[in-house]
Formats: sequence, C-alpha cells, structure tokens
Amino acid sequence: MRLELKGLTKKFGSFTADDDIDLVVEPGQIHAILGENGAGKSTLMNMLYGILTPTSGEILIDEEPVSFNGPGDAIAAGIGMVHQHFKLVGPFSVADNVQLGREHTQGMGVLSAKAARNAVRQVSEEYGLKLDPDAICEELPVGVQQRVEIVKALSGPKTELLILDEPTAVLTPAEITELLQIMRNLAAAGTSILFISHKLKEVQAVADTITVIRRGKVVAELEPTASEAEMASAMVGRAVTLQVDKTPAEPGEARLEVKDLTVVSDAGVKVLDGLGLTVHSGEIVGLAGVEGNGQTELARSILGLVKPDEGHISIDGKDMHGTSPAARIAHGLGYIPEDRGRDGLVAEFSVAENLVLNQYRETPFSKRGAVNAGAVRKRAVDSIAEFDIRTQSPEEPASALSGGNQQKVIIAREFSRPRRFLVAAQPTRGVDVGATEFIHSRLIAERDTGTGVLLISSELDEIYALADRIAVIYNGRIVGEVAPDTPREVIGRLMVGGDIAAPDDAPAAPEAEAPEAPETDAPETDEEANGGDR
Repeated sequence: MRLELKGLTKKFGSFTADDDIDLVVEPGQIHAILGENGAGKSTLMNMLYGILTPTSGEILIDEEPVSFNGPGDAIAAGIGMVHQHFKLVGPFSVADNVQLGREHTQGMGVLSAKAARNAVRQVSEEYGLKLDPDAICEELPVGVQQRVEIVKALSGPKTELLILDEPTAVLTPAEITELLQIMRNLAAAGTSILFISHKLKEVQAVADTITVIRRGKVVAELEPTASEAEMASAMVGRAVTLQVDKTPAEPGEARLEVKDLTVVSDAGVKVLDGLGLTVHSGEIVGLAGVEGNGQTELARSILGLVKPDEGHISIDGKDMHGTSPAARIAHGLGYIPEDRGRDGLVAEFSVAENLVLNQYRETPFSKRGAVNAGAVRKRAVDSIAEFDIRTQSPEEPASALSGGNQQKVIIAREFSRPRRFLVAAQPTRGVDVGATEFIHSRLIAERDTGTGVLLISSELDEIYALADRIAVIYNGRIVGEVAPDTPREVIGRLMVGGDIAAPDDAPAAPEAEAPEAPETDAPETDEEANGGDR
C-alpha cells in the first residue's frame, strides 16, 4: 500500500491540532513520526484510522482518494492500528480479544472458538508473534499484550499499513528489541508501518525515513542517520541537552528506611522478600531491575496502597505502620506513579482539579469547607505555563490530553507542594525529549534542596544519568548496591540474579540501548482528541 496525505488538517473549534500535513508512506516502509507531546501525532493517526474526520485535506491510498466514517472503513481499506493505550478486554482470552468485532461463527450464528483460535495461530506463525490463544489477557505481561494488539490489527482483512502509536512506552528493553524485530519482519513481508515514538535510539534503529511534527506542522524530513541531537532539536525547536549535569551528592539524614519488607501476593508468592533499603536526604537512589521483580509493590507499599505482611517503613524518622496514603502525603511524601491512568489521575476531572487532587482540602484551595475555585484555577494556569502542559484550557478533562501531557500534570502536582521524600516511578515514561530534559533537571533540583529521591525506572540510561547510588532488585530483594560508574555488565548480571563478579560463563548483560538496524529489503525514499496527542 502507498499512503499519501495532502494538506490534512484537523481543528477543534479555534484550536488547530494538525495543520496542512503532507506525508507519503511507501509500500514496505517503516516511516517514523517524531514530535513533542501535544504535537498532533495521535490526532493524525486517528484521522487515518477513521476515529476522527479531517477538517480539510485528502487521504490517498494507491493514488485514489478515500474517506473513512469509522475504524471499520479503515480496516476494510487495509489499515490496522495499535493504540498507545491498549484496547483489550482483560478477562477475555487472546482469541476472544482478537475476534472482537469480526467474530467467527458457525451455524445459527454460534461463535466458533476453534476458528478464533486457529485465526490467532495463523497470524502468529505468519509474522513470528508467539501467542497462546487461550491465555487470559489481563494475566499476560505488557509486552505480550502488545503482541495481542498487533495480531488484532493484522487479523481479518489483509492489513497493508500498520499504525503503531507509542508502542514501546511500557515495554522492557528485551520486549522493545523483540518488537523492533517484529516490525522489520512485517516490513520485509511488504507491510507499511507508521511508527510514532519519543525514543530516538529506536527510531534510528528501525526507521527508513523520519517525519518531524511540531505544533501540528511538518517541520523536518530526516534520514535515520541523523543524530539524536538533530532529531531532538527538530522536535522541540531548540537545542536539547541530552546529558544530565549535576554536582556530587551531599547525603544527609535518612528520609526513607525500609526494613525486612515482605509482601505476599494473593497467589501466595513473595513479591517482596525481606527487602531493605535506605534513601538519605540530598541523594537520588536509582532502583534498577527487570520489571516485575517487586518494584511496583515497593512503591505502592511506601505510599500505603499495599499493606506489607512483614517489615517496617519509616519516612523522615516516623514509622508509617497503619497510616493512610493521605497521612503519608501530609508527612511530606511525594509520589509519581508508574501507572498514571490507574493511580495518577481522575480522567473525568479537569486539568485544574487533577493538579490539586492531594491538596484541595488545604489553604488556599479550600475556604470554610468549600473549594476555592479561583485559587484552583490560578494554580492550574501557573502550572500549565511552568510545565508546558498542552491543553486547551484548565477546564479541559484530563482524558482529552495526550499521555505525555497527562504525565506532566502529575509531575506538576507533585513538584508544586512541599515534600521531603519523593518516589518517582517511571517519571519520564511516554514523554518527549524536551519534557524529559525538564523532568531530569527538576529531580536534580529536588535532590539539591535536600529531598530524598527514590527513582524507579526501566530505562537503565535514566538510572545512570540521575542516580547517586544504584540499588538492584531481583525477585523482591535488593541483591546489590553499586556506584553509578559501575559497568553495565555488572548491573546486568545483578538484574538477572547473578553475582557482581563475572563467572566465565556469565550471561550477556541486557543492553539499555536499542540494537542497530540490520539491512532490510525496504525501499529507499527521499523522502487529539480521544486521549490522543493533541
């Protein structure tokens, strides 16, 4: 399929999300779209997939104009889409999710489970996507759920163009490597791919060509040989510092003390097993580890959302046993959750309301028991400007923001109130390079004012850039604490349960960077609404 966009424009009232976009995707090409949060990337993809109707402009497939009244029309035309936020029904099986909307039936309209399972197996084998058709989706790791979404998009009518909207935002490095290879396999088989990402190394590794969008306009067409600095500058419109500048830490008294922490899951598994950890004022401790080794349970235990079976947590010298999350927040705990949708925002609330979720009872946001709307709005206006939150107004619901701008709302809320200890779990997940630079600088500033910071990140580069000390977690235990100049291979061994000293047969350390792209047969060229990237 050859896709061409001519002057594609989308307006929401007086706000122009996409402005006169021209774009060409050749058959079998991986075409990357780069842009800041709120640049208009997801709005553009939603027009291509029939979720939104363009205000003006044309969509051409194989040089013929087309118009879509909904995703069904786009699917029939050969376009599939994997959304940034998965559209799976958790309690359903893989096969049930894949056949939703195009159910396999036998006589009398009865669903055919066998046909659905066979369809999953056929697509899985054709594209090298290993899946168990009978697995329950909510029980699968995020990376496997991603595969289910891709198989959904490739099932049914022949998919000739696949849209991947921020597909690696919640994946581990190993899962990212696997997904990039799947993309290469699809392109080699003739499928065109539109790849939206903030991660510049991934774009360099897999893209055939790159289009940069800024504030709804195409501002650059780049080759994947472009440097990260060139791509970042095109995205943001200014030079971006990709290295973190900081002075040596000056640790003081303990801000967080975790002793012998044990959490047992409903299935009887120790997800935290006697974990011990201390974070002092004036330092950032990076928690490194493969996701699923207890990081989530540790963060939620510190906040008070999970009740430990054994052990103690103290914040700034006070034992938190039996205290509520609200009491811990009042005691000076800040919390950036890894799952912004579940733990960070109330989607139906406005941006302004979300910015004071943990302060609305306090002065000046509360006056004689009633919310002071003027003070709430002023906080919102100031935070929107300071943190560059791309929103039409403080009254816009948080659900209408892009994922990255939702993250900025949480960052702004936590950084706009006094705190003595901060848990930052995946703080830059889904945000662009400019916002990442800003968040990193604010975390360093927090440290320098005496706040203790526990940084939980699946990005080893981020851990190395920010941490003054690195604690490695494996199977619910801290298996080593090392300095930030420790070689990657050492941390890699600890992350998979090995020793600091390398045995002769030590497994290869996991890489933080995406792999280099191998040669492919892809042709060379010269060339938000609905929770989207508005």
